[in-house]
Order: sequence, then structure tokens, then C-alpha cells
Amino acid sequence: MIKQFTFNHFEVNCYLIIDSDSKQCAIVDPACEASFEDAQLTQYIEQEQLQVTHILLTHAHVDHIAGLRQVCEHYGLPVTMHADGRKLLKQAEAYGSIMGFAVDNMGDLEINEIEDNNVLHVGKTEVECRYVPGHCPGSMCFVVPDEKAVITGDALFHFSIGRTDLPGGDYPTLIEKLKTRILTLPDDYRVLPGHGIASQIGKEKKYNSFLI
Repeated sequence: MIKQFTFNHFEVNCYLIIDSDSKQCAIVDPACEASFEDAQLTQYIEQEQLQVTHILLTHAHVDHIAGLRQVCEHYGLPVTMHADGRKLLKQAEAYGSIMGFAVDNMGDLEINEIEDNNVLHVGKTEVECRYVPGHCPGSMCFVVPDEKAVITGDALFHFSIGRTDLPGGDYPTLIEKLKTRILTLPDDYRVLPGHGIASQIGKEKKYNSFLI
């Protein structure tokens, strides 16, 4: 199953990919800003007796990693991300001061690098990594076939796409990658974005004006 939380003043969707049989799980985009949000996440994990095996980033913009250091230290795990996001991770503290996030320096965190087409295993649940840059360098989408779902971060939203006017953004690249790497999924796959409500691949193909 996939459990959704919404954290911080940017209302970022954080997800748990849970393998029900093994009780293993992956945290995707630990965006907890306040201590009560940290507690909400960790208490759910404890309550459900889950074992965290991965901490995944769709991308390293500061709103998506507000709670990254806390979860990495709490669970004793590296952050799993694309190498192209390293620069953004190192800049998180500086960007945080501009955008209202009091985050610590992230540059010294241990990183487990992933690449396009890598497959991770959370228990027996497969998580396919698809590199979808364009919103920012290092942007990954995570496909979970058992759940018929794709976690898209800020690449794809309900009838919209991620902004491309920030450093490292590129509109033609984002459109091309979404069309070739995400919209090729089956129509009934759920789209679980980094902000806002969920959608479906079929609906995005039909109604997303950026992608028609």
C-alpha cells in the first residue's frame, strides 16, 4: 500500500511505500518541517510496526527535504537519490533561508545514488526509478507496479506540470520525459504528485493541456 502525508507550509505530499507482507517501507520525500510532523510520521511507522529500508527523494528542492536529516539520523539510513541532485542538496540551507525553511546543512549526508531504470525492492514490492528531469536536475519518478501507481514529485501534477523557471529547469526536456517515461504507463495507474490531489495516467493524457 501507499500511505500519504502532507507536510509543511508548502503542503508537500510525503509517501510511505509499504510492503504489507514484510512490513518493510520506504519514505519518499520526508518533508516534515515541525516537530509534530516528525512525530506524525514516526508514530505511524511505529504504530504499524514498519521497518524503514529506504529514504527516497523525487528531487532535492528544500520543501521536499525539510525533514531529511531527521529521518536519516533516526533510521540510520542514507538518502537514496539521483546524483544530479547533489548540488541542490548542498544548497538546501541557503534556499531554506529564502523560502522560510529552517533546515540544517545537508551536504554531509550519506547518499545512495540511483539511476534511470534502477529497480529497488521494499520487501517484495518493486519500485522502478525513472529519471524525469526538466523541473530540476536529479528529478526522479517512482513507479510501483503492485499498486498501479507512480509517485511523480514535482514533475507531473493533476492536469499540470512542474515549473521550469527555477535553476536547472528546462521546459522541452520535462515535456519530452513526461511523454516518453510517464504517460507510457497504463491508463489506470494513479499519479501521486508532490503537491495537490492525485490523478490517473489516462486522465492526464486526455485533459492535461501541457501534454496533449
